[in-house]
Amino acid sequence: MYAESSLATATLTVLPKPRSKPKAGLRLWMQRVLEECDSAAVDFSADPVHDLRVAIRRCRSLADGLIPIDPNPDWKKMKRAARSLFSALGELRDKQVLAEWVEKLFPAEDPPARKLLAFTESEQVRLKVTAHQELERFDRKAWQRWSVELPRRLNFLRPGHIVFRHLALERWTQALAAHRHAMRSRSATSLHQARIAIKRFRYTVENFLPEQHRLWSDDLKELQDLLGEIHDLDVLWHVALQIHAFANAEERTRWHRRILEERSNRLARYREKLNGKDGLWRVWRSQLPPENQVRAAALERLKVWAAFLDPNVAQSRRVSALASELFHGLVAHRLIPAVHEKELHSILELAALAHQVKPVRDAESRPKVSARLLRILPPPLGYSAHELKLAAAVVRFHRGDLPSASKKTMQQLERADRRQVALLAGILRLANVFASASSAAVTRLITEERNRQLRIYAEGYRPSAAFAQQLATERYLLESVLRRAILVRPFRKPAPKRPTLVRPR
Repeated sequence: MYAESSLATATLTVLPKPRSKPKAGLRLWMQRVLEECDSAAVDFSADPVHDLRVAIRRCRSLADGLIPIDPNPDWKKMKRAARSLFSALGELRDKQVLAEWVEKLFPAEDPPARKLLAFTESEQVRLKVTAHQELERFDRKAWQRWSVELPRRLNFLRPGHIVFRHLALERWTQALAAHRHAMRSRSATSLHQARIAIKRFRYTVENFLPEQHRLWSDDLKELQDLLGEIHDLDVLWHVALQIHAFANAEERTRWHRRILEERSNRLARYREKLNGKDGLWRVWRSQLPPENQVRAAALERLKVWAAFLDPNVAQSRRVSALASELFHGLVAHRLIPAVHEKELHSILELAALAHQVKPVRDAESRPKVSARLLRILPPPLGYSAHELKLAAAVVRFHRGDLPSASKKTMQQLERADRRQVALLAGILRLANVFASASSAAVTRLITEERNRQLRIYAEGYRPSAAFAQQLATERYLLESVLRRAILVRPFRKPAPKRPTLVRPR
């Protein structure tokens, strides 16, 4: 009773704000949530509830895609802050949609229709009270703060950036897999999952790829609407059975035939737009990164992730460049099998970029913590979980402990992987020494093998007692893996030849 009176008071005191036109961008949708909260609070009618749910869903969907890129904990806090309100509004919206479908498909005097409308009306009264309570608990001040701080963190990534194109391709892949599963099973659950996957793909394109959105927006919206209506019809039939709306078999058969007819028409239209050689799946895929660029795009995405957690990004990139030069030098002298060159170099590059990552609360990075952050990261499209596991093991042993068989990290690897981890960790150790503050002038490494000795000529290297001691410690791992002594020498450019003077006879 008290809740109903509070709703009536809200009707008198809260005035809806002017409705703004939907636009792309996380900040605009987060602001839209606050606007729609005021509109929905008036009487929780169908349209404001739908608009508020759409705005919250867009923010949560975008957060799901951006969390693997930006590990800031506020993304998850933002998702949790709206979870209860979104759930309460969802139950209310389901009953409102149910009533709309009953009125659309069946006459009002139909006995099952009367039962369903009476059920939805009573449920809406109860669910509006619950939605009002959740709206009161919703922390608008925190949401307002996040609407400013979170979008600002990604300002350096412009719309259309390769990272966003890779994210869209990942969502496209997930949507295609959900679609194929739905077409095989034809179940209500699988079609609903396909709708969610296509919706996430649509939101990603709409907010981060404006050029593609202009071309695809109509088709994506139609597909989402078709699957949404199929889901609504499935829910309608399920609720009608649940509340025993049918008095006899004739009513049940008539309703089932009508609902199945509407569902089949929409499913046929959905299949028509997506299947075939000129289907939309092929059209969308042609505008996203091609197969030969997927791994490079994934690496760019991992670079952005590491940059958010790395206190010294410039040094990590210098370490990566020196490690790559040393790696290719070993490949040139056939000390690394050419068959594994691309895979191992990719793992080494990832480990070099992530070897200093740390949680925001920590003062300095530690190999164990950095390895754990990389190991629990969901693998982006183009990388496997196994590759991230090997890169994390390389980070674990890039300094400090040696990768001995007694270490838990090494025991979890296959025998062939252990040698690769030790090799890459040895390369990363040397590169890390050359890129340290005491040898910041080292800009290039040239490798030469002579008499089963590996000679590294470092351009800009100036020998010193402290650096020589550090170098002797860190080169041991690579020496033991390659079974060659490693000598480091300064690299000096050859002096220009003096011109030969020719005396006249």
